[in-house]
Formats: sequence, structure tokens, C-alpha cells
Amino acid sequence: MAEDIKLIALDLDGTLVNHAGEVSEANAKAVQKAKEKGIHVVLSTGRSLSRCRSISEDLGRSSYIVTINGGEIYDHEYNLVDRTKLPHKHVSRLWELKKEHGLYFWSSTVQGLYNTQSPFDQEIEDYDWLKFGFDIEDDAVREAILNELNNNKELEVTNSSPTNIEINPAGVNKAAALLKVCDWLDLSMDQVMAVGDSMNDMAMVRKAGIGVAMGNAQDALKEEATFVTASNAEDGVAAAIEKVIG
Repeated sequence: MAEDIKLIALDLDGTLVNHAGEVSEANAKAVQKAKEKGIHVVLSTGRSLSRCRSISEDLGRSSYIVTINGGEIYDHEYNLVDRTKLPHKHVSRLWELKKEHGLYFWSSTVQGLYNTQSPFDQEIEDYDWLKFGFDIEDDAVREAILNELNNNKELEVTNSSPTNIEINPAGVNKAAALLKVCDWLDLSMDQVMAVGDSMNDMAMVRKAGIGVAMGNAQDALKEEATFVTASNAEDGVAAAIEKVIG
């Protein structure tokens, strides 16, 4: 199985980058080694392109970059090749929930990134929304919000940490994005190794030929993974790449 891997999909936060937000030397070397073997190494992140481009450039050119949990996909020259917007009606309801519960919010739009500290200043309809999120420390409030959102079949609800909630349009996730990338590269998901730590990585870890959970991953992801590697503080990505491609 390992010899069939032609694409490695890597989450960023909690996975490829350490707690300081940096790619370790060991991880960078492992990525380079994979590329030298002709393997595509694709960043697959919840971040927007503006928040991951410098890491991508430091690692060297990739065939594609999956951003915003699959909300946008860029090619090797950072040209947008795929985008799925979050309809205004859903953002309006999410904004109501934010106001009703006094929640911390963050979002990705085509026009820019907005959050509680840097709020948007026009009407919801004036923006092209891609992803909306909350960070909720209170377990009961988070559970109530999740119950409503999970009942909406038009939304894809995940997280990138135990306290946050990430909302994309239904069907937008890292696995769906990687399926598109595989189609463009004439590969199958059986030829993919996907590495992540959170629920927004669950779809790609399940669908990949080899799904890897970080040592610091949420338990639910570890249960679905082919194997668990070391944590993001211990060069877990490098260890996973070494284990699979040698």
C-alpha cells in the first residue's frame, strides 16, 4: 500500500506546524524527500490562502493547495481553480446566533477575513462568504449551537479545535477537495496519505488510502485513522512520511 502513495495531504495547524506556528526542520526535510520521490505534497487547511501562502512558498511549489476546508483550491501558481460560497441566508442565521449568545466569531470571505476584533462594516449581502466560525468555551452553549447547525443539511459542520465550530456549505470538506485534485492529477484516493488532527480532517483521513492522526489529535480522529503518529511538537508529520515512504 505504501508504495502506491502518490499524494500526501497535510493539515497545517496542529499537524505540519508546531505550537509556534512554524514548520520544523525535520518536517520540511521530510516534505522535500517526498517531493524528490515524485510525490505531490498538498497543503489541506482550514486557513485562507493569505494565511498559508508563506508556508507553502517556503516548502516549495505544490501542484495544488486546498484552503478554507475545501472552500477554495489553488494551483501551483496560486491561481484560483475552485470556489464554493456559503449562502447569505445561512450567514444571516449564524450572525443571529452570534448576537444572541455573545459569541466570538471569525470568518473567511472573498473580500477578506473578519472576526470579533476586526468586524465587517457592510451588510452581510455585500460579501461573498466562504466559511464562518465560532469559538465557544462554554460546553452547554457550544452543544446547543452544534445541535441546531448539525440539523441543517445545507451545512458542513466541523472543528479545528475542541472549542471551535467551523461552518462550510454542505459537501465542502477536505476529502471532497482532494477528490477534485486527484481527478485533475489522474490519481485515486487510494493513492493519498492524509494527515490531520481535528474534525475538519476527518473526511480526508477516512477517504484516504492511508489516514494518519497526529499524536495530539482529537480522539475521534485517532479512532478512524490507519495509524497514529507523534504529535506536532515531535515532528509527527516527518515520522508519518518516513513510515510510509521510507
